[in-house]
Amino acid sequence: MSDSSGRPASAIDGRRFRDVLGNFPTSVVAITTTDAEQRPHGMVVGTFTSVSLDPPLVSFLVDRSSTTLRTIRTAGRFCANSLAGNQERLSRQLAGRASQRFEGTNWNASALGNPVLDGVVAWVDCTVEQFVEIGDHWLVVGRVRDLRVESPKTPLLFFRGGYGDYLSSATLVLDRLVGW
Repeated sequence: MSDSSGRPASAIDGRRFRDVLGNFPTSVVAITTTDAEQRPHGMVVGTFTSVSLDPPLVSFLVDRSSTTLRTIRTAGRFCANSLAGNQERLSRQLAGRASQRFEGTNWNASALGNPVLDGVVAWVDCTVEQFVEIGDHWLVVGRVRDLRVESPKTPLLFFRGGYGDYLSSATLVLDRLVGW
């Protein structure tokens, strides 16, 4: 297989890959868990998706070097929090230094003990079903144990390297299409 330049597909450089895939809007999801001392841990992913209805399974991808992944492996559970359009600051904080990710962040423990963040659109509480190593990432598959819609707010999206909510992202897409 080759791309339009005739180069083998394996020769696609990382920057080009990211630039093109940045045109696929993704939801911004905070994956949370707690350690043995009940301290919260979390990270932000743009790869959360449903996998199966029967049994109810979801998944996300995470870099192999993630410290939160190590905590999820040990805990055997996680919560996927769909961030709201007004939670960009929280997203950036959860993507920052591990020691400051939950500083000033309000949350309640789910029935499994995972952090459910205040102000999210919805959350899905899971036990780990499977880990699959794929390239430089792990695919984490979770069995859904509980889930809830918390707010009618629009979700936070990531598109072309920037944040927005569903409505502002749709406007941005239309503005850019008209400009082409």
